[in-house]
Amino acid sequence: MNKRDVQLILKQLKIRPKKSLGQNFLIDNNIAKKIIKESELSDNDVILEIGPGLGVLTELLVEKVNKIYAVDIEPKFCKYLSKRFANYNNIEIIKGDILKIQIPRSNKVVANIPYSITGPILEKVFFKSNPPQGIITIERNIANRIFSERNYKTFSRITVSFNSFMQPVSNYSILRNSFYPLPKIDLSLIKVMPKEHIHQFLMNPENIDYYLKFIAGIMPYKNKNLANALELYLKRDKTEILQILSNNNFENIKLFSLRIEDFIELSKIFLNYEKLNKDK
Repeated sequence: MNKRDVQLILKQLKIRPKKSLGQNFLIDNNIAKKIIKESELSDNDVILEIGPGLGVLTELLVEKVNKIYAVDIEPKFCKYLSKRFANYNNIEIIKGDILKIQIPRSNKVVANIPYSITGPILEKVFFKSNPPQGIITIERNIANRIFSERNYKTFSRITVSFNSFMQPVSNYSILRNSFYPLPKIDLSLIKVMPKEHIHQFLMNPENIDYYLKFIAGIMPYKNKNLANALELYLKRDKTEILQILSNNNFENIKLFSLRIEDFIELSKIFLNYEKLNKDK
């Protein structure tokens, strides 16, 4: 499907692409084939496609996999896709907001993620005890943060949270003119796999909620020593924090020097600390 094809179908559907929903349509067949190749599809795969739009990827997926759940917020796209793939019994078109619906279980996510809600989508889809594999197109800045665990400039909240659940595999730059309308941001195609061993602490949804809030709370202070960052976030006495760190064999080093496993252990320690203080 090229630019002219997309423009014609959008005109027929009386749809203007909405920037707020990240509606940019893939018009480069080489990129579409690259996504499918990276997905390493089999006839056992159950695919979640987020924002299928006009079905550029869907038409390549439907011939190769056991099941596709295609979720789109735009009713006109859902109606169009239902007609287009009416002869296939392995695809379910779901009209809804991916952030609000209960998403079906899948072993792979293959999608051009709506750029305006990338962070929340990543959290909902991948930040859990049994996440799927992902082959997704996202904003390049976010991709670089995911893949830059040891780079201070790009080390961020999403670096820590994403790498706690997923293992980044590959990161390819994509030209903006591969999409219509032309996005205002640079894009990357990334492939990510579930970590072989996710920390036991992150097997519990309540612990995950605390962990993500903990990371969000301390990462604005990534250039500070650990005790200072925790003091600013927890609003607790620094002497007490230093004692807790010492008791658990943590040195008072710069926050960005910590490993992913250290962040998880710290959240576990301070969750227990808060529970004990709450009971007093």
